[in-house]
Amino acid sequence: MAKIIPFKAIRPTRDKAYLVSSKPAYTYKKHILEAKLEHNPYTFLHVINPEYRADHKTEPNSIERFQHVKDKFGEFYQEGIFMQDDKDSFYIYRKITPNNTYIGLISGIAVDDYLNGNIKVHEHTLTQREETFKMYLDVCQFNAEPVLMMYKENKNINAVINKYFTTRSEYEFTTSDKIKHDLWVVDDPNDIATLIKEFETIDKIYIADGHHRSASSVLYAKSLREKYPDLSPNHKSNYFLAYLIPETGLNIIAFNRVSKTLNGLSTNEFLNKLKKHFTIEEKAHPFSPGKPHEFSMYLDKKWYLLQVFDNIINENDVVERLDTRILFRNVISPILGIEDPKTDSRIDFIEGTKGSEGLQQVVDSGQAKVAFGLYPVTIEQLKAVADSNNFMPPKSTYIEPKMRTGLTIYSLEG
Repeated sequence: MAKIIPFKAIRPTRDKAYLVSSKPAYTYKKHILEAKLEHNPYTFLHVINPEYRADHKTEPNSIERFQHVKDKFGEFYQEGIFMQDDKDSFYIYRKITPNNTYIGLISGIAVDDYLNGNIKVHEHTLTQREETFKMYLDVCQFNAEPVLMMYKENKNINAVINKYFTTRSEYEFTTSDKIKHDLWVVDDPNDIATLIKEFETIDKIYIADGHHRSASSVLYAKSLREKYPDLSPNHKSNYFLAYLIPETGLNIIAFNRVSKTLNGLSTNEFLNKLKKHFTIEEKAHPFSPGKPHEFSMYLDKKWYLLQVFDNIINENDVVERLDTRILFRNVISPILGIEDPKTDSRIDFIEGTKGSEGLQQVVDSGQAKVAFGLYPVTIEQLKAVADSNNFMPPKSTYIEPKMRTGLTIYSLEG
């Protein structure tokens, strides 16, 4: 079972929601971030960057910096940019892009579901990042960006959510990237009870994006339990902020690879080495792979379709049969000589949203020698890896929707 809870969100007033909410700060290029800070006094980016224009700056990810974040958040609340709901509520969030519509439920979700394995993970987390995010929670005492999670579709949950689409949303705005955002407040006791009951019937929740945020929330909760053995099970630290979306509503996009090196090989030598494990077919135009175990490749102004030999695929291993592993095991490591994609500067990762044209541009500009397009990981593959308690290789998935920060804030205080 999955335990979710409603909560009293701290959130922007209706008139300022479109100004406050932002993409995560790390997604902006420096000049764009500075422009937003300069021209929008309400953006949540000011909370995350509280020392903008300050003469003296503290160390990033330090207690002192996090204290300034908390102080800036308090200023936003005191100035009336934020308000807090009077009732415990769930929140329905809908994101409409030019290509997809994403609908899900924002709630608190139990740390114990993570600890007992009801919440499934598919990515390694780094201890240092967990500790940094835990320190952020220790100091700031709020969570502003939900962890994206998926669950098996449930008709009764859908019925509750769909009912709200006939009513006026609390927020309705469109951002400059042509994406429409709607949010509804669910504070009806009967709807809340139904949602809680239905999620109790779901035995597995899968983290789609936000492994470090969830792991740090668990670390924070465990530290308080050790410090206060009599801590109430209902204490806010025993839950963290989640955006729950049916697995059919997710969009998993490929994470493609580009290499800055051919490892001293000529184009013909490189192609000959590939023939050991792949059939190679030259293509006249840019394209993306059409099915698993196919790869597109752009090399020396030409596109190629690579199809891996059947005897190379280890169908009995949920990780080794992933295309990211097939490419690493047969090309990246033995031919290109790149042993650790996480640390080797000769390899880079390109979001599939940029398409084959994005790969071609990187190579034609001279930033890379060769580019590989991958078929996206499927929902079934992701679940199989998580269910087997294994982990995907780094940068295996680029999952949408990407969440905005500052729309519904989960306070750990009080």
